[in-house]
Amino acid sequence: MLETLTGFAVVGVAILLGYVLGRIDLLGPHARHVLSRLTFFVLSPFLLFVVLAQADVHTLFSALLPVSAIAALAVFVVYAVVARTVWRRNVAETLVGTLAAGQVNSNNIGIPLSLYLLGSAAYPAPVILLQLLVFTPVTMAIFEAVTTGQRRPFPILRRTLTNPIVVGSVLGVAVSLSGWKLPPIVLDPAQLIADACVPILLISYGISLHGQRVLGPSGRRRDIVLASALKLFAMPLIAWAVARFLFQLPAHDVLIVTVLAALPTAQNVFNYAQRFDVGETIARDTVFVTTLGCVPILIGITVLLG
Repeated sequence: MLETLTGFAVVGVAILLGYVLGRIDLLGPHARHVLSRLTFFVLSPFLLFVVLAQADVHTLFSALLPVSAIAALAVFVVYAVVARTVWRRNVAETLVGTLAAGQVNSNNIGIPLSLYLLGSAAYPAPVILLQLLVFTPVTMAIFEAVTTGQRRPFPILRRTLTNPIVVGSVLGVAVSLSGWKLPPIVLDPAQLIADACVPILLISYGISLHGQRVLGPSGRRRDIVLASALKLFAMPLIAWAVARFLFQLPAHDVLIVTVLAALPTAQNVFNYAQRFDVGETIARDTVFVTTLGCVPILIGITVLLG
């Protein structure tokens, strides 16, 4: 039990530190904006490059990949249909909520928890690959089209392909596929910068919590509740059913995909919401609710399936 909670304790301390910094206003009124841009344009690309460049190709393209894709797409569709047709949310806000419902924290929570719960830190690699090479380019293209008003495909494609997060991800996968082992003179500086990403992102998230009330009267409470429910309950249940009955995976693989699907909402969703100035309340509160709520669910999954 103690080892299972270690990953959450690490994350919690960084968020708490950010909250304290926000409360005492140590970094000034522009701290969130500056840290958000630093994370989005510099630190995240380095982190994604380092993680994917060192990933095992066989693990990246294992049977875990299609199961995780089906589970994510299922909750994406449910949330998007409700948000657009029932609540009449705009495209950008719907996209933030959709990502909050189905994009998991496969890196800074997924990697340590995979190590503690499943015995290997490599299992989240297919999910990282799926989110970064499929979901992220599509997401960035939609955000660029909506926020800039650009509708022509080639400028949108150009902006998407030059997005630093997409560039870092593609380069990382290219290195992994090539089998090239990065020399220390290349890997060590990149690793140094990459290591700063998670703590700064979590500190930025903690700063954003100051002065805010989770599930407060923002007018988006039902969006947050729906995204959190889909993330915590529907997504792991779908992943389990698809792995068990459709793909008929071994019991250990079923456990892996179910645990990965039960991970909380990725902090990157909050980073995107900040970057494009839309749906920040939905992203922030869903990250908070799912990070707390997934603890008993993950423990229950390991007890039932482990």
